[in-house]
Amino acid sequence: MTGLGELPVRDDLRGKTPYGAPQITDVIQLNVNENPYPPPAALVADLQRAIGEAGLALNRYPDRDAVHLRASLAYYLSDRTGVALTGEQLWAANGSNEVLQQVLQAFGGPGRTALGFEPSYSMHPILAAGTGTAWVGVPRLGDFTLTADVAVAAVEQHRPDVVFVTTPNNPTGTVTSLEVIAAICDVAPGMVVVDEAYAEFAAGPSAVTLLECYPRLIVSRTMSKAFALAGARVGYLAASPAVVDAVRLVRLPYHLSAITQVVARIALARVNELLATVELVKAQRDRMVREIAALGLTVVPTDANFMLFGPFDDPAAVWQRLLDQGVLVRDVSSGPGLAGWLRVNAGTKGETTAFLSALGKVSP
Repeated sequence: MTGLGELPVRDDLRGKTPYGAPQITDVIQLNVNENPYPPPAALVADLQRAIGEAGLALNRYPDRDAVHLRASLAYYLSDRTGVALTGEQLWAANGSNEVLQQVLQAFGGPGRTALGFEPSYSMHPILAAGTGTAWVGVPRLGDFTLTADVAVAAVEQHRPDVVFVTTPNNPTGTVTSLEVIAAICDVAPGMVVVDEAYAEFAAGPSAVTLLECYPRLIVSRTMSKAFALAGARVGYLAASPAVVDAVRLVRLPYHLSAITQVVARIALARVNELLATVELVKAQRDRMVREIAALGLTVVPTDANFMLFGPFDDPAAVWQRLLDQGVLVRDVSSGPGLAGWLRVNAGTKGETTAFLSALGKVSP
């Protein structure tokens, strides 16, 4: 059987490993920043009914531009941010990863460069590699924050075609202020992508409020986290209509299935019920921050549904000892600037209690 090394894979992909996290189902899963609360029964009933109706037309292609879904997303985002948006300013795809991939297909590519501030979301450089876009990683400050001076200097030095800013930042949970984002937009020669996958858990304003001032700004979001729809795979962006038109040039035909569009629209119709769990998650997050710190460990201040904690001399051993007690967290210590750190997301009250109990037995 032919091995990967014997195939004519692109040279820039050789030696790389695919994105992934352990998927272990018989333990408490606190490693991939999911919302621990399942969709409410009323939403599931609506989905069963709506999917049944959609099933009668599955012999036909879906709406290739997801017009109705984009209108629903525009209404939701306008309500959340106070910025009047139209469907022409929204775009949706199979999770925010596909949204970001399409952005790089449109504005990155061979001979072009993307820049991000690390540590940050590990998929950004992977998506850059997949689209033939060169990647430049710029270190954050020691406390994992980002200042305008550092960001502007990096953009002016490298002149990237795409800049990524993640806020709240994964895996650190830290927030980048609108002032810093605006400073980046002021000097960036290309596109600026603000990845707001965890925005519903944060207290501050969204970068959507800057869209009117910066036509090359893109704000990416997801329904996987706060909406508890990780299994549905729905991501979206807000930008100028011209940006959406550019992304449509590279999207695959009928990329978003009719079922996915139905699921997302039903969820948006019940947004208040779904987002009611956000405060429950934040309460457990804050509890975890307090109690992890009480164990003598450092917890990075977070505005997301997860936190970075440590540092450990042997994070892999701590990760394994937690797993041995039935709790799965994320070992991020191999990432740039993350040596010694582990990441955990907030769970239900019971899951949080189990994690804290396990951590108390293994922490130094």
